[in-house]
Amino acid sequence: MDTLMSMLKLRDATKQEGHTLEAVKLVEASLKKTITDLFKNLFSNSSTLNSRWVDATFPFTHPSWEYEIEIDGKWYELLGCGIMEHRVLENSGLNKDHIGWAFGLGLERIAMIMYGIPDIRLFWSNDSGFLSQFAFDDSTRLVQYKPISIYPQCINDLSMWMGKTIIDPSDFYDLVRAIGGDLIEQVILIDQFYNSKKQRHSQTYRIIYRSMDRTLTKNEINMIHKDIEYHCKQQFGVEIR
Repeated sequence: MDTLMSMLKLRDATKQEGHTLEAVKLVEASLKKTITDLFKNLFSNSSTLNSRWVDATFPFTHPSWEYEIEIDGKWYELLGCGIMEHRVLENSGLNKDHIGWAFGLGLERIAMIMYGIPDIRLFWSNDSGFLSQFAFDDSTRLVQYKPISIYPQCINDLSMWMGKTIIDPSDFYDLVRAIGGDLIEQVILIDQFYNSKKQRHSQTYRIIYRSMDRTLTKNEINMIHKDIEYHCKQQFGVEIR
């Protein structure tokens, strides 16, 4: 009994004072399994997920570890974790019989790895060229970041009256991209309605132009936009508003 009590009072690299090594190992196993399963699920599209645990030091856990995964031959730290310090639990109103684990992760770092985003500053960007790449509901969808231009966007809207048949947005997207090519960054249906008096449908699309290697001129954009209007009238029989 005296030997057990003296062991509980000792802190070393493997445990805190007040913890038995057996209890720490059980909690450590629970922690590491939870985190490993989490990232296996996040990176489920990867055939193999190489990971490792690295001993670390944090102020609110002991012992502590960092979790790293290997991507294309490079190791990336994803989070820090460990057995919670007793004083943290006690300050939360729990007694000395409790033991627990904690971890903290940066969602940005995980997203950078999953989607190939090269610069963390992009997460604070309001550039629709970046944001539109991730505007989807399916969390399992495979997406790889496409570099956005450093040059400014040029935004033009196109509104048109149709007859009884509504244009399929995908058909309009195809027409615009066939004419504008790589200068078309985004095509978005922003409004549509039915006018009962005219008995006609209306759609408004926002076309965002941008070049990867230069600033586009207003005249250049206007020429492409006029060409899109012309082919819309020819192909869909619409009236430009």
